[in-house]
Amino acid sequence: MTQALEWKGSYLRIIDQTRLPFQKVYVDLHTIQDVHHAIRSMQVRGAPVIGITAAYGLYLGVKDFPNDHISQFQDQVAAHAEYLKSARPTAVNLAWAVDSITNKLRQLQITDVEQGKRFLLEQAQALHDDDRRRCEGIAQNGVPLIPQRARILTHCNTGALATGGIGTALGIIYKAHQNGKEVVVYADETRPFLQGARLTVWELQQAGIPVTLICDNMAAWLMKQGHVDLVLVGADRITRHGYVANKIGTYNLAILAHHHKIPFYVAAPISTFDFQLEHGDDIPIEERDCEEIRNILGRCEVAPANTSCWNPAFDVTPPEFVTAIITEAGVIETPVSENIRQLKENLKLTIH
Repeated sequence: MTQALEWKGSYLRIIDQTRLPFQKVYVDLHTIQDVHHAIRSMQVRGAPVIGITAAYGLYLGVKDFPNDHISQFQDQVAAHAEYLKSARPTAVNLAWAVDSITNKLRQLQITDVEQGKRFLLEQAQALHDDDRRRCEGIAQNGVPLIPQRARILTHCNTGALATGGIGTALGIIYKAHQNGKEVVVYADETRPFLQGARLTVWELQQAGIPVTLICDNMAAWLMKQGHVDLVLVGADRITRHGYVANKIGTYNLAILAHHHKIPFYVAAPISTFDFQLEHGDDIPIEERDCEEIRNILGRCEVAPANTSCWNPAFDVTPPEFVTAIITEAGVIETPVSENIRQLKENLKLTIH
């Protein structure tokens, strides 16, 4: 299976996802500035994988830091953490990754810079391995929800390109396929960046899973015709009351699924939960450049150059439209808000 990123000993190698599916191009990231640019420009994207990328970025930011400046080392790491978090504000995994590592570093009370550097690299690698395990857990818990010969509608990209493992929502689909369930996938194109058309379709084709591409505005009619058994999406941030921030267009699907009485499932690791936030209105929504709308991938103009645009990258789905949230720790069913609280207590979660 394709890996979104790979640590090469002294630098990070990623697949440039802006070039897929037309070209499979690898980009080597040697500095923290390279990492920030890769996240911001969406060369690497998907909530779990940008958290992993940022973790490696912390190390790259200090790997050449002078060893005789121990008093300034912690301050430098903290500044790098804020810089990396500014790349994309909505996906909580990014902030969770760098904050959890910097908090552990402060508690470590390091005595020399080399020790701190080793710690940062080890933490990034551990985070990478941890996400692989989380993806497997999500897949295992999600497969029982997938009926035989299920027709699944998905949005954006939630596979190996978006995570450190087999994926979240797509990971469940991969596992169901491996278990002999004859699934068929409908993939939204996911305008304006076309992650569904470019990435999800490509991944599923590589895996030999039947996939049909549709335009975003065809989903309602597809459901009306009875061709969708369930909707399965990922998430970039989930509040403690179950509001789900995900790629723009997810809210549309949730409303449509609710109207047509179709299960709407969200697949996400526990690291995607932000227990400090209560309501969806509290989630910061990234707004991107209008050129992404006026042009298709910078290749083809579809509107006059002076056209005013609004380009939020995410929307928020309220919990009443969510049938269940599938995590590595179990399936959170309705009432989502109460069951999130119970899961948090059971796991003694203190993150966020």
